[in-house]
Amino acid sequence: MALPFQDAAANRRAFLGLAGLSALAVAGCTSTPKGGGTSTDVNKIDAILPKFKALEVGKPDILVPPPAASGYLSYPSSLVDAITDKPGKGGGVIKVTTLNWGTVPPGLGSNKYLGSINTELGVDMDFSINDGNTYADKLTAILGARDITDVLVAPSWNTNIPRFPDAVQTLFEDLTEYLKGDAVLKYPMLASFPKEAWQGSVWGGKLAAVPFVNDNPFAWALFYRKDILDAAGLGPAKTADELYQLGKKITKPDQGVWAFSDITDYVQMIFKVPGAKGGWRVEGGKIVNKIETPEFMAALEFLVKIFKEGLVHPDLVGSKGADASQLFNSGKIVVQQNGLGAWQSALREQLKINANYKIQPMKVFSHDGSASPLVWGSADPIFYTFIKKGLGKARTEEILACLNWCAAPFGTKEWELRQYGVEGVHFTRGTDNVPKTNDLYNNEYANQFTFLSGRNAAVTGGSDTPNYVQDYTTWTKDAVKYLEPNPWAGVRTEDPVKLSQLNTPTQDLIKDVVRGRRPLSDWPTIVADWKKNGGDEGRDFYAKALPN
Repeated sequence: MALPFQDAAANRRAFLGLAGLSALAVAGCTSTPKGGGTSTDVNKIDAILPKFKALEVGKPDILVPPPAASGYLSYPSSLVDAITDKPGKGGGVIKVTTLNWGTVPPGLGSNKYLGSINTELGVDMDFSINDGNTYADKLTAILGARDITDVLVAPSWNTNIPRFPDAVQTLFEDLTEYLKGDAVLKYPMLASFPKEAWQGSVWGGKLAAVPFVNDNPFAWALFYRKDILDAAGLGPAKTADELYQLGKKITKPDQGVWAFSDITDYVQMIFKVPGAKGGWRVEGGKIVNKIETPEFMAALEFLVKIFKEGLVHPDLVGSKGADASQLFNSGKIVVQQNGLGAWQSALREQLKINANYKIQPMKVFSHDGSASPLVWGSADPIFYTFIKKGLGKARTEEILACLNWCAAPFGTKEWELRQYGVEGVHFTRGTDNVPKTNDLYNNEYANQFTFLSGRNAAVTGGSDTPNYVQDYTTWTKDAVKYLEPNPWAGVRTEDPVKLSQLNTPTQDLIKDVVRGRRPLSDWPTIVADWKKNGGDEGRDFYAKALPN
């Protein structure tokens, strides 16, 4: 079930600026500034976590070690009716604030997809869908004004904004008594979530949200147009130098073709730059940030070279918001940094236009071809779903029951309705039994119920995306072995204000150096300023937050 949210890591860059906003933006949440940052060891809260109970619906065909998702090669001939009682109790409309990347679909009363699911739920859910690229600004305004709906979805990369923990305590319901221990068994789909997902849903010692279980822990993949490289007699790179040489061979400005999108983050991975907790690592007993490391300097040097030599598409060099995916799909660039979630949707759409279209992610590799590459990623939840404080026990339970419905896994009737809509209205079945969606579905579906609650992971395919499941799981089975260990695993952190305010300026400086607007020789001075203006304070904070 590779979905559009899975490339959410690519959108985090758009939210970095939020962390640097003044705490006044959410001053309504608390009156006591906490500029020094906070950390909580969530490994110590087992007593308030929900009890785990496995939910057996169907066994995958291709097993992949967690936290990555396993694969299913065929669609079930019969589906399980997992939830027989309507979760809704006929209450008033449940208003939801959420996000999506794409066109906002018709709303309640004008959307058959919404109507069909609301009928199953027994209560109407009404969605306010916001642009995922600017959701940080929306979330800041909502929290500052305390103007929240019954349900609010927050991406994980927004929960590190200043004062977010205060907002959780002030505005959202404490779900501990509803879900801890055996209480969660009232919601069997939620009870099937792993312990790690619930750990991430604890703020201030309370269970505050329903997590979206992470089925794609990988931050980035490096995709290439296999059809184009095959035609040129070329293959994917296995070292940094091979990537550079590949870029030189396939860049042909006179034909309107360039090698790369902006691959800044992936190049850092290739050179084994740390990525955990904003790029911190433990080195010889000391806490070091990525921008201070020799690996980062090596990555910068490589990036400066490919930008200077014109191997990156000029529309992306200017950082003007050019659509890298559109350039990639049209063959204007041949190698793109993107999230795995973009893979299946690109195949599904582009194969309708170009029958020869083939994309693959390069097998993960190190800059020197060594046997142990580094892969950025995290098993933390992707989204959190919060319920407004003060709605009352009955209403809170009604909402939790609806979230339980949304969490039904692959192989259930609920999963199919949530994922594809109504047969004969939103989809027809192919010879492989896999639903094939139509224009009405594309107009009405925007992950409304999908983002409300995670579910046990499943990678599925069909005749419209041939070999996708096999290719996807082949890549993830390899990459999952190299996920970067996080020294602060199990610790929820809120960065000191000074450190969080450095995020956007530092990213801008990296862009300036990479694009040649500032010389590489300036980097030591940039690092010295970073240390003085909050970097060293961040180092002290992460040293104290380090477990054991």
